[in-house]
This record gives sequence, C-alpha cells and structure tokens, in this order.
Amino acid sequence: MATKTAIIGLGIMGQRMLEHMLRHEGFAPDVVWDPDPAACAAALDLAPGAVVADDASSAIAACDLVYLACPPAPRKAYALEAAAAGKAVFLEKPLGVDIAKSEDLVARLEASGVPAAVNFTQAAGDALAEVTQAAGQGALGEVLGADIVVTYPAWPRAWQKGADWLRFRAEGGMTREVISHFLFFSERVLGPLSLVWARPSYPDDPALCETHMLARLETSDGRPVTVMASVGGAQPDLQQVTIKGSDASRRISEFYKLSTSSGGEFTPLGAEPADPRAASLGAQLDDLVLCMAGQPHRLATPAEALRVQRLVEGMLAGKG
Repeated sequence: MATKTAIIGLGIMGQRMLEHMLRHEGFAPDVVWDPDPAACAAALDLAPGAVVADDASSAIAACDLVYLACPPAPRKAYALEAAAAGKAVFLEKPLGVDIAKSEDLVARLEASGVPAAVNFTQAAGDALAEVTQAAGQGALGEVLGADIVVTYPAWPRAWQKGADWLRFRAEGGMTREVISHFLFFSERVLGPLSLVWARPSYPDDPALCETHMLARLETSDGRPVTVMASVGGAQPDLQQVTIKGSDASRRISEFYKLSTSSGGEFTPLGAEPADPRAASLGAQLDDLVLCMAGQPHRLATPAEALRVQRLVEGMLAGKG
C-alpha cells in the first residue's frame, strides 16, 4: 500500500516532491501544509485530491511519513514532533544552520527509532553508484581527491526567487544549497572530510549570503577536496564535482551528467536520462520505500547530513 504522506513546505522543492510522489506507487501525498495560502493553492493545482491541513501539527497527525521542505529554521521542531508521534521523517537539506541544534536533532531521531533520511538528491542516483563502484574496483587507479566548481551569474537563480530566504546569510546561500550536495558526494566516495581552510566573501550588506567561496578540505590521509564557487558575470550556471584518479577521473555536471577522462577531454559516460529530474527523484523515492521498510538504502542518513552541515557552516564562518 502507498504510504500516507504529509508535505510541509510547499515552495519549489515541496511542489516538486509532491509532483513526483503522485507518480510513485509507494506514496500517497494526501495532506499538505504551508503558511502561505498561495503555496497551498499551487499545491492543490498539482494534487486536486489533497487536503490542506489547518496547521503543521494537523498535517503530521494525519500521515505516516512527513516530508519537510520548509526552510531550515522550523525543520527541527517539525521533525521531532513527527518522530515523537512515531512518524517517519524525510528532510530537505541542509539539516539545519545551528550545529548544536542539529546534533540534538540527530541524537533524538536516532533514539526515536523512526525511519529518517535527508534528501541529498544524488544519493540514490546512477552517477554516485557508478563512481563509487569504479573507485572501489580500482578503475580510477589511486583516488587522489576531488574538485568542486560552482559558478552562477546571480544568486538566487531565476527559478529560486520565490524562496526569498535563499538570498540571506541566516539560512540561505549557495554553499548550503548546492555545494553541500557535492560535499556529500565527495564523502561517499573519499570518506570523511575535515576543513583545512576557507575564504568566504560577503556583500557589504551583512544580511546577505556569500558571493564567493574558496576552500580546501582533506580526507584523514591528506587527499584534498578543493572548492571554488562564485556569483556574478554573464555566464551560464556551472555546477560540477570531479573525482580525480591516477588512471581515470569522473566528472558529474549539473548533478547527473557523468563523464570520464583518462587524460584527454572528458567524454560522456552512458546515456543521459530523458527527464533527469524524474529519474533523480524517482530513485530517491525508490530508496525511501526501502528506508520506510527498515531495509538497506542509499539515502543520506541524518548523521551524514550533520557531517556535511559541520563542513558547510565551518566554510561559511571562514578558517585559516
């Protein structure tokens, strides 16, 4: 049977997940809630049969799985309310912006025993599976490190402007929203990372988020992960992580485009999906079914998300 699901937060990600849960036989997104009536109306356009709850607590009470796509600040309270009621929890990233609060959240979710995962969208994807397998089987030679490069003409991007909080330093910014995905990817391939140094740049307005990020992270045996990110200039979006090997390297662009190099130009590795977003979210939901059933899955655990959060917040604070 499909899992009765509540979606709390009906902005960009909430509406995307609603759309793809409607396509998936494992989920029945019957209950939705957002403090913005316009967002609720948009959700009902996608799912006319859904019910808009009176508040978040009512949505949580009416379901077996709670998907939290709200901004980071209220996410902990909703997640703990759901866990206390025995409901499974699927959280958007970042896990949070306050390390101590997120440590408490992870500990309490683990103690509750409810299924819980965080939506790093590459976790169940073909790209991460292929790179992990290639690295594990020695196809890359010695895995030497990774490069993360992210550049945008403007932040937030045009399609994100409805989520105004993304432009503010308190909860938003590209390091939390985008670079976090590639840090998660890098840790899955290379192992845990530590922050060596970081140089964020901020606008004159102290309320606004970072415009540039340079950072070096390392594995326990000293293999580097370098980060270069910037906003500004007439250019297309660029989002990529390169896992570097002594014999071959893999590059993932735009989250799903996988290519390989043995020293020459990077060339595509495998066919691109006809609908990348559907393929990505479909894979995440397939593994969420496994998570709900207590079976092995590839989704990010809250503990993994906390590791990434520590790296991200350290980078935003600057170091070295």
